[in-house]
Amino acid sequence: QVLTLDARNHGHSPHSPVMTYEAMSLDVQHLLSRLRIPKCILVGHSMGGKTAMALALQQPHLVERLISVDISPASSAPVSEFSAYISAMKAVKIPDGVSRSAARQLADEQLRPVVQLPQIRQFLLTNLVESQGRYVWRVNLEAISHHLADIMNFPVFHKPYPGPALFLGGSNSPYISSKDYPEIRRLFPKADIQYIEGAGHIVHQDKFEEFVTAILNFLPPL
Repeated sequence: QVLTLDARNHGHSPHSPVMTYEAMSLDVQHLLSRLRIPKCILVGHSMGGKTAMALALQQPHLVERLISVDISPASSAPVSEFSAYISAMKAVKIPDGVSRSAARQLADEQLRPVVQLPQIRQFLLTNLVESQGRYVWRVNLEAISHHLADIMNFPVFHKPYPGPALFLGGSNSPYISSKDYPEIRRLFPKADIQYIEGAGHIVHQDKFEEFVTAILNFLPPL
């Protein structure tokens, strides 16, 4: 059984002015409790990976195995890079009444000067939705912008997670680097660190089959 979760301020989940890893990991904990899931294998990408790490470190009995995709417990990219992305998203203007494909094209063109990598633009454009005849971003840009420093950093933890952990990075991405290894080993002593050749930050989009294979190889045999 596979469950996919929308984080708060993302997708169809409720918007909230609070956007910390403590709050987001508590959201996952509440969901597991509500669904009566005593233990799970937790997979998270980027911000989701940090949320998964936070839950595993706070409530290790709930997490059988942890998979963090292209993110480590160290600080992430400079806040300024993502701040520029958010500003560019806020500045997008799309006239009412245009088709979905035209709206995406217009937004893509307006984002391009700031968000130069096409894969990142495509990732951001998945958040463009039609609401009451207008195109809007379904992510809560205000809350994300306000908590950008929290999202780029990671809370301080002292007690390690004792279970198996996989840190799965893209070889073309800077988000899991050798300088992060000591902190990964401190908090996740059973960590296995792997890279998928030719993948950028959005590993599962860039190299889908290799990503799935790596995940399946890490899972316990049925």
